[in-house]
Amino acid sequence: MSGAAPTASASFDPRALTEPVDRNAARAFARGLRETNGMPRSGVGKPVAVFIIAVVVFVLTVGAVSFIAAIAGALATGDSGSAALFALLPILVMVAVVGVILFRVRHVLGGMNERWYRLDRFARTNGMTFLPRVVAPGLPGMIFGLGDARFAWDVVRGDRPRFVEFGNYSFSTGSGKSRTTHEWGYVAVKLDVPLPHIVLDSTGNNSVFGSNLPVTFDTDQRLGLEGDFDQHFSLYCPEDYERDALYLFTPDIMARFIDNAAVLDVEIVDDWLFLYGRRRFSTLDPATWAWLFSVVGALLDKFAQWARWRDERLVADAPPMTDAAAPASIASAAGAAPASAIAALRPPPGVALPGRRLQRGIPWKSLIVMAAVLAFWLLSQTGFLGVFFR
Repeated sequence: MSGAAPTASASFDPRALTEPVDRNAARAFARGLRETNGMPRSGVGKPVAVFIIAVVVFVLTVGAVSFIAAIAGALATGDSGSAALFALLPILVMVAVVGVILFRVRHVLGGMNERWYRLDRFARTNGMTFLPRVVAPGLPGMIFGLGDARFAWDVVRGDRPRFVEFGNYSFSTGSGKSRTTHEWGYVAVKLDVPLPHIVLDSTGNNSVFGSNLPVTFDTDQRLGLEGDFDQHFSLYCPEDYERDALYLFTPDIMARFIDNAAVLDVEIVDDWLFLYGRRRFSTLDPATWAWLFSVVGALLDKFAQWARWRDERLVADAPPMTDAAAPASIASAAGAAPASAIAALRPPPGVALPGRRLQRGIPWKSLIVMAAVLAFWLLSQTGFLGVFFR
């Protein structure tokens, strides 16, 4: 896999998203994707074909019944002209309905083919690659382990100077009538080293129920930062990792997030950084792509500082070593310059167990609002509220 992740100074060419395309070329490209990317043609077309066949059978059945009824009625009255008219009318209506359905299906499939074709050309032009669908992507972000029927689609990714992936993501929760499908847009950026689990909950996209995030974190893990950062984000970090969070989120890095990603939720987990939004990121809109490229480009040159972070707890938690068990590099560093000795004793990349995941919390605000609505509905059904509203 090759490609170039966007940088602050990288050229950005969105022309492939809007310029005219050859429909035959788009259709051939989509056919190739289905055959080579785990999306067999039968898997895509079978549901549509079954639906069309069912509609056609229904239409023909209704048309046949209407035709027989019209003929029978006309014969009973002796009016052959009316018989022909009433017999043809339902058939013509049904044919028109089938034609509209077939046109709509062709339009939808054609639109999908052109979208894939445009996104692939856009990705190639900007040194990246395109994947139409990724089932259950193995990413550690909070949205990727929820519900079922999990998949990403219209994925655009590159790997220079570091791996970056843009995509839309969907998962479902509940069952029966309460089953709900959730859609997100995401950007995944690979970091140099694992970092503590940190979440920036944007206050700009919260609702009346509180946070926009799909999970709730224990409020004891919330850390207040200087300046007006808290007006834009609520920062959560594991307990006893407050000093580490302050090292990672220096004033200049906080300014980058405020200026470029204030409407996005941010998660750092393991060696990944995720940007989330409750909208589709991978679209044919050049303005959306220009914004996403600028956000990633503004953050890329700040990740070098994060690469130097080390978790001192990994050294504190390690069992003491005897002289016989000491590595040769440590033994040799004892007689070397102080800087070499310090480098040899530096903690390895990684995060101690307490810092790898935030503790989940209970969404009290949402529960209180839902309880109030339920109580109001129950009281209204019993007629109790009528005592006060007469």
